[in-house]
Amino acid sequence: MKRYTIVYERDEDGWWVASVKQIAGCHTQGRSVVQARKRIKEAIALFIDDSRNVEFVDQILLPAYAKKAVDQYNSARAKASLEKERVQKIAHGTVSLLAEKLKLSVRDVGEILGLSHQRIHQLIEES
Repeated sequence: MKRYTIVYERDEDGWWVASVKQIAGCHTQGRSVVQARKRIKEAIALFIDDSRNVEFVDQILLPAYAKKAVDQYNSARAKASLEKERVQKIAHGTVSLLAEKLKLSVRDVGEILGLSHQRIHQLIEES
């Protein structure tokens, strides 16, 4: 499968200019990244025969300070996702311990953990 890199860059008027590195003269613009992406894929279809069997890689160019902020966000989001998975595992184990081993009611388990009894039911069913 052929891979094309689409570069998106804002011009001085705030438009997104999209161009394809591997195809000279293949470029377009849009008010949003989504609009520019749609239009560049239409433009690519004019240059290549089978544009449906092509992989596209987006490269959105931003100023260094904005890229740094986006990278920090993505890093924090990935860490939060891992932490969420860890919390879910601990929640399942704790609910099992309280509900099954100690024979506490679903409402009491919810009260102790600060969760609704409905959520406790879900955690029990997932185990």
